[in-house]
Amino acid sequence: MRGVGDRFSLESVTPDLAARIVADSRDRVAWMRARSRGITATDVAALTSDRAIARAADAKLAGSGFSGNAYTDHGRRREPAIAAWVAATHGIQPSSALFHAVVEKRHLATPDGIVQDAGGRVTLAEIKTTNKTWRSIPRTYLRQVWWQQHVLGAERTLVVWEEHDGFVPVADEPRCAWVDRDDREIRTLVGLATELIDELYRRTTHRAVPPRGTSLSTAPRHAREPYRALALSD
Repeated sequence: MRGVGDRFSLESVTPDLAARIVADSRDRVAWMRARSRGITATDVAALTSDRAIARAADAKLAGSGFSGNAYTDHGRRREPAIAAWVAATHGIQPSSALFHAVVEKRHLATPDGIVQDAGGRVTLAEIKTTNKTWRSIPRTYLRQVWWQQHVLGAERTLVVWEEHDGFVPVADEPRCAWVDRDDREIRTLVGLATELIDELYRRTTHRAVPPRGTSLSTAPRHAREPYRALALSD
């Protein structure tokens, strides 16, 4: 969830991690432009299987056309207060930064909260508002969490959700649960994301995907040209 009033301090992460910041959601135009050039947690949330690749490519290239509704507006209004609760109770600082992964720079994520300990270990937070009572964290959101862990190298994420009735919180405090890193699920998502990147490449260049490991310096010109959704890179 991206809320108005998010704040991010470089003091909460190491210089190496800060160097991987691509954009800041407080500059929404730049943030949206940067997200369009990579695969985000929102994109992978829909990647349930190989059959979902075509639909995800359609959405990536055409855009969803969704600009928000009363529920998303409520979430944006509530996020700063929930993020402050997370910081006060768990020490995870609010974040509005879009990061890229270490190896594959087209893998992107904007966690709602992030903190690094003295040993460099990364812990994230993801904030949701809902008008439903959750018995467990919906799998769509788990895919987003695992993707963020992949991009940031995090070992666990605090998922925080606030239930509301008619946009009025039903409890004094939000609920929360830890989600540990799951490398098996992450490998599955990375594989599906690679298929999505390849599908986007085929659609936008009308050419076959160059072999893995092709050097950009030796690849044909068409393989080095950036295109709207993603730019081919090593």
